Amino acid sequence: MSVTRLKRKGRKIKAKAARRRTTLKIQGFKPVMKSVDIEKIKEEFKNKPAKKD
Repeated sequence: MSVTRLKRKGRKIKAKAARRRTTLKIQGFKPVMKSVDIEKIKEEFKNKPAKKD
């Protein structure tokens, strides 16, 4: 007997695995922590003039 390859099924399986891999990568992603100078930000808000509406 000859074996036929189910191409569509193979593509579906590979696509499903790729989606799963990307979702796991996204779930495991940890953003880079940046040091933020809070006092400097507060000074910037104090120096800005208030909006007049």
